[in-house]
Amino acid sequence: MLAIIQARSNSKRFKKKVLYPIQKKPLIEYVYKRVSKSNKIKKIIVSTSKNKSDNDLVNFLKKKKISYYRGSLNNVALRLLETAIKYRSKYFVRISADSPVIDYKIINKAIDIQQSIKKKFDLITNTFPRSFPKGQSVEIIKTNTLKKNIRYFTKTQKEHVTLYFYVNSKNFMIKNFSQGKKKLENQAVDTKMDLKRILKKYKKSFYI
Repeated sequence: MLAIIQARSNSKRFKKKVLYPIQKKPLIEYVYKRVSKSNKIKKIIVSTSKNKSDNDLVNFLKKKKISYYRGSLNNVALRLLETAIKYRSKYFVRISADSPVIDYKIINKAIDIQQSIKKKFDLITNTFPRSFPKGQSVEIIKTNTLKKNIRYFTKTQKEHVTLYFYVNSKNFMIKNFSQGKKKLENQAVDTKMDLKRILKKYKKSFYI
């Protein structure tokens, strides 16, 4: 299974958060290492933009010999589609670069569902409805479904990729998996305060 980590440096609330240093390592490295703990992931690609704002990110990825793809800045859906097509992947796991404590076991669970069910779903997700906290979001997208429908996406849907499928859920085969009614506090990094809180709470498990 291909995992695509979507990342860009022009976040409005926390500029260049993907490169923010934590014990001399940028945030993106922690996300990458978390995803790589899954033995069901065969390839990890960081999908970023062609804009000069992401040159520093790409230079870091080159230095670490981490595979990357550069595409549209704001049309994230197109960028991920192009990434999946380049690597000839029929399905891909979508992970956000703001998820430094993403649990590889959740990724494995999603992949197990995709591989065990005879019916091939367009989207496997743990956010529809959400029972996992932000920062633990995992989605497996069928590349061909994205390719066929991307022409219909609005500007907002192009940036948020799977929103179109959720809005038009009756037209697609979507499989949601949950952990009951739980919905814990935010584990995604949107602001520096988020990062400070996450580092404090997950201090023992963060530095892997």
